[in-house]
Amino acid sequence: PKTIFSGIQPTGNLHIGNYFGAVMRWKNLQEKNDSVILCIADLHSITFPQDPKTLKSSIRLMTASLLACGIDPSKSIIFEQSKVPEHASLSWVLGTLTTMSRLYHFPQYKEKSATLKDIPLGLFTYPVLQAADILLYKATHVPVGEDQVQHLHLAQHLVHTFNNRFGKTFPLPECLVEDKMGGSRIKSLREPDKKMSKSHSDPKSRIEITDSSQDIALKIKKAVTDFTSSLSYDPESRPGVSNLIDIHALLTDSLQEEICEEYAHLDTGMYKSVVAEALNEKLAPIRNDISRLQSNPDYLESVLTSGNNLAKEIAEATWKEVSHKVGLSRDSAYAKSERRLKST
Repeated sequence: PKTIFSGIQPTGNLHIGNYFGAVMRWKNLQEKNDSVILCIADLHSITFPQDPKTLKSSIRLMTASLLACGIDPSKSIIFEQSKVPEHASLSWVLGTLTTMSRLYHFPQYKEKSATLKDIPLGLFTYPVLQAADILLYKATHVPVGEDQVQHLHLAQHLVHTFNNRFGKTFPLPECLVEDKMGGSRIKSLREPDKKMSKSHSDPKSRIEITDSSQDIALKIKKAVTDFTSSLSYDPESRPGVSNLIDIHALLTDSLQEEICEEYAHLDTGMYKSVVAEALNEKLAPIRNDISRLQSNPDYLESVLTSGNNLAKEIAEATWKEVSHKVGLSRDSAYAKSERRLKST
């Protein structure tokens, strides 16, 4: 069976791009009896300064959101990255096996550092910690967006480097890039040539899964379109309207052409009301479930504690093996068990 690893930062609410592009994929994968490990990446989130109180509540909200979206803690491991110290330990070891020039060429680093006067070291080494996250659980498959493929290539490079230097330890993680849900198509409501983002400064650029029906209606009403009132699907020349059609297609499991045909009698203003209604119909039960789960913090803590313990068990075994092979451990019991395995 596959071991699937993925992670999400707790900062910022889940939006519909996350929901269709990532969370629904995780939900589908957990139904296939594969081992699904989902990391709430709180260490990654402090790459940039966070308010400590907000971060704590964000972790709980993210847990509630994942559960409300259908992630089942009896089928998937949901855990907090910072509760498993082996992430940092393995990240250090992997950092000694790559070079600054390799990390410097990552597009995300270049893009984010271009706007900063003082660049945090964490931003530079972010992909190494990401590789450690994956390798620590000996993941065989990693669902990634197109913007993260290069980060997975670093993890693959580090697998080759480590295995060649210290002996076969890690499987080569494969990319799961196919996006059957089409969530990666969802763009910003304010800048439809860019991806919807939970870190964008304008909250009107995204539909969050916790948005009220009033918020949804207002955000869709204010969504950038164009001066043509008729409905047509053309992402190149009409990105704003096409984005709304993409969202509607995902919500109703329809083809874009079918939607254009069915609602050809509406102008874009009237069509926006249809999209807002479909969004609210989809998100209302999720929103209510999040609220219910958040009113039971003890349950959320029990889910995280259980997930943290399961993740620690896997991580400790991997780190024991790594530290022995690298020469950081003098655990004679591990060495003896290795010799026994080789002799059988």
